[in-house]
Amino acid sequence: MLRLVVIALIVLVAWIVLVKLARDIRAAKVDWKGWAFIAAFIALAFYLRHITGIGDF
Repeated sequence: MLRLVVIALIVLVAWIVLVKLARDIRAAKVDWKGWAFIAAFIALAFYLRHITGIGDF
């Protein structure tokens, strides 16, 4: 029961942090093209690593 309460509190705190972060991001002027490029570059790197197998240990 204690474990359930602790997990519920962690989820609640994470939710509050995410909502606050989303609110702050909406208020700020963010260069979404730059963030999208970074995310696409990282996704492509993981995809190519998966396909080619280069970099696997």
